[in-house]
Amino acid sequence: MKPSLVLTTSQHLALTPQLQQSIRLLQLSTIELEQELEKYLLENPLLEREEEFSRAEAPDAGGNVDGVAEPVAADEQSEHAEQSFADEENWPSEDNSQYSSSGSFDDEESDYQDIQAANVSLRDHLLWQIGLMILSDRDRVLVRCLVDALDDDGYLTQSLEELAETMPAELEIEPEELQTALNHLQHLDPTGVGARSAQECLVLQLEAMPVDQTRTLALEIVRRGLELLASHDFLKLKKLTACDDDALRAAHLLICSLNPRPGAQYASSDTRYISPDVVVRKIRGQWSVSVNADAFPRLRINSLYAQILSRQRGSGLAGQLQEARWLIRNVQQRFDTILRVAQAIVERQRQFLDHGEVAMRPLVLREIADLLGLHESTISRVTTQKYMATPRGIFELKYFFGSHVGTEAGGACSATAIRALIKQMISAEEPKKPLSDSQISEVLGQQGIVVARRTIAKYREALSIPPVNLRKSI
Repeated sequence: MKPSLVLTTSQHLALTPQLQQSIRLLQLSTIELEQELEKYLLENPLLEREEEFSRAEAPDAGGNVDGVAEPVAADEQSEHAEQSFADEENWPSEDNSQYSSSGSFDDEESDYQDIQAANVSLRDHLLWQIGLMILSDRDRVLVRCLVDALDDDGYLTQSLEELAETMPAELEIEPEELQTALNHLQHLDPTGVGARSAQECLVLQLEAMPVDQTRTLALEIVRRGLELLASHDFLKLKKLTACDDDALRAAHLLICSLNPRPGAQYASSDTRYISPDVVVRKIRGQWSVSVNADAFPRLRINSLYAQILSRQRGSGLAGQLQEARWLIRNVQQRFDTILRVAQAIVERQRQFLDHGEVAMRPLVLREIADLLGLHESTISRVTTQKYMATPRGIFELKYFFGSHVGTEAGGACSATAIRALIKQMISAEEPKKPLSDSQISEVLGQQGIVVARRTIAKYREALSIPPVNLRKSI
């Protein structure tokens, strides 16, 4: 065949830079969005942040934002208004009367000790106590070496022989000297620090308590029957210790009150705060959704540069002006889409807002996508790392979606509601005769909810609830 040129036509989907930016912004979390916007603000001189704004300027149910669009596109903006907090009903609810606008509870005493513990490390706390002890210089150095070998929970994970080998040979340190240093360390606060096992940690704490019958029995259980206690084999424990139910119950409570991780309270914690994207309130008996003004970035075009560009058409900043317009519109479109999805979720989960988890109805992404005329992938992006503040707490939007199981009546029950029912039944069970997974399945079957025993076990493990043998008490 001779070579020839053939002209054919075909269709393909091409994403414009503006659409690519819109998709990227939609899947970002609030924190990631702020980081992305900071990058744009540094690179584009025509874009600036509008710092001062009121709550009434947040997007309304239609997604309109007053003052967000740049002055050159002011005709594209529409007016809006948001209900005042003074007109809101049932927000916060009685259960959340201490909830503050920052997402925390106004408890002056609860946070103070945590803040103090976080400011002082375990090592600093122990070294301060060592400085107050009357020790020889050699013993003081050895105790400090042991402090440096502790893990975050306050345990000494290496043997004394291994520690002695790691120290300089010229010091000629014997394991017996380290044992003496360890004895000094184990008498420091917090009690139980320097232990080499969980058993030794509990023994140290019990030995520091006043001597009585309960403490003596608890010490015997920890030393001889800790594995039996962990498996809740109370019959063998009573035979081992020759005690009655009341004495064993008191000793069990005492052991449960001990701290198996004495150094954890001094570990630095990486606290992460969630800023909800939307807020749900009950206004005049109706659930209403609005964008959280604190999470909505206020952007605008720099008016000075906009005036210069209006006089100089050939300026090199024309491309950056278009980029700034795209960004402002895409940010507004992002929150408009989040708000639409959140409204659709609230309309279908009113029973959850009124009655709690047991009233959660089954919901899938396709149902919301079909309702709003969007693709499932868009709904997935919107509901990932986006949060909704409700009178019942702050939830990720994905929380309201989930699998379901059938009922005898031909309907469906949400997996979230089933987990809530399991939690209720286990919390109300008799401690001496806890419910097995099969019994829970039978109880749910009597209510018309058909759930297999294996499914009950899966949901129970997801709730971090131990099996029946570990829930049994004396």
